[in-house]
Formats: sequence, structure tokens, C-alpha cells
Amino acid sequence: MAYKITDACVSCGACEPECPVNCISAGEGIYVIDAAACIDCGNCANVCPVAAPVQE
Repeated sequence: MAYKITDACVSCGACEPECPVNCISAGEGIYVIDAAACIDCGNCANVCPVAAPVQE
């Protein structure tokens, strides 16, 4: 299962450098995850201060 970033995202950018496959990028107002590239490692969820990344 891939992760997705919910509307709780505050665009802090903490998740982006933690992704080992670089599938997180800045979107319009929130960060987004390319589900096809996500390897379900959970690094993004572990560093997010508002728990925005969740498993789909």
C-alpha cells in the first residue's frame, strides 16, 4: 500500500528529504506522493509533525 498526504499537511517540507525514492513533491498548498513510486516505507509519516501522510 502506498502512502498519501491528507489535507492536514501544513507544507513544512519535512517529509520530502526523508523519501528514499524521491516520490514526494510540493503540490498546490500541500505535498503530494506519487503512489506508483511509493515503496510504503513510512519515513514520511514518521517525520510529519501533523500526521498528514497515511496509508491508502
